[in-house]
Amino acid sequence: MLRFNLFFAAVLSSLFIMTSCHTAKRYVETGDYDGAIDHCVDKLSGRKKKSEELVKGLELAFQKATDRDMRAADALIAENRPSNWERINQIHRQIKVRQEKVMPLIPLQTKDGYTAKFLFVNIEKLESNSRANAAEYLYNMATEDLQSARKGDKTAAKNAYNTLCELEQKYYNDYKNKEDMKREASALGIVYVIFDIKNESNRLLPRDFNDRVLAISKSDLDTKWRRYHFKAEPGVAYDYKATFRLNNIDISPERIRERIYTDEREVQDGWEYVYDDKGNVKKDTLGKDIKHERWIMVRANVIEVQQSKAARINGYVEVYNANGTQRLESRNVATEILFEHFASTFNGDARALSDQTRCHIGSRPAPFPMDEDMLVQAADRLKPSIAQELCNCIR
Repeated sequence: MLRFNLFFAAVLSSLFIMTSCHTAKRYVETGDYDGAIDHCVDKLSGRKKKSEELVKGLELAFQKATDRDMRAADALIAENRPSNWERINQIHRQIKVRQEKVMPLIPLQTKDGYTAKFLFVNIEKLESNSRANAAEYLYNMATEDLQSARKGDKTAAKNAYNTLCELEQKYYNDYKNKEDMKREASALGIVYVIFDIKNESNRLLPRDFNDRVLAISKSDLDTKWRRYHFKAEPGVAYDYKATFRLNNIDISPERIRERIYTDEREVQDGWEYVYDDKGNVKKDTLGKDIKHERWIMVRANVIEVQQSKAARINGYVEVYNANGTQRLESRNVATEILFEHFASTFNGDARALSDQTRCHIGSRPAPFPMDEDMLVQAADRLKPSIAQELCNCIR
């Protein structure tokens, strides 16, 4: 039995090695050298007896990957284009990561005594040089954009800021005067918008209507690159003028509608005995009287009073250029405030009442809201819609 187990284990081990080698070979044949390296490193790590096929597979894949990347980097360097340095540094980092994966396995020797040979590149110096050149390229790009930003190009200011952030994230946290340039680019890239309200509805608004609309939270509007002002501030050069033009206000009359209707429902109303043909109460198998539920139809006459009143407001969020001579965007914004109240009484059987009717039973007629109060509610409801359209119009 022991001999069989040992034989079976040997067969499984051979199958495992054959499968692993086949996978590594497939990676190499398809040009996925890093896939082959990852596969071989995973299978070889921690094993005392190293498969010759896996060792040689790792050796071959490593050599091919290094040759490919070095040729690609040399070709990009030969083009002498500053824009290539980012890609060159990416390749150098790729080589560095690959070498760090293989290094812990060195020396790598098979169980039969074969020792793999790995040609490691002095990548630290190459990577340091390409990183410095890539950072210099981004710095120069940001410098050019910042010069355009100083002449009023806000898009260039944003580009400069983003380029400097990329330099910081990819290459150096501390680099020349990067932080001063970021602060300048951030200030130059901000778009300023002045916002106001114009009532063109020929209807007098409540005194605090504008204040309610202008109580839009600046935190809902302002972004890193956009600032909204509701009052012009001295010294600020505004890029856009935004206006909410209120062109229609419609307040309906106070309406009272009376409706009379009947609710009816079949309900259980006690029990009835079951009689046989002779007039005797029927018995079940246990000798008990047989009875069943008695159902009857009940009704209730309902008098319902419905009160209603509506206020509708319609307008446009419009965006103009800095001097207000050209309209750039126009978005419709509307809202409605609806007052609706029900008061009901009934006579008849309460069991017949529907759930909806029960909600209104006992309520009394309510005073209608004032026009001014409804318009103030409408102003509160308009705020999020206006804020959303302002964000959509100006990005």
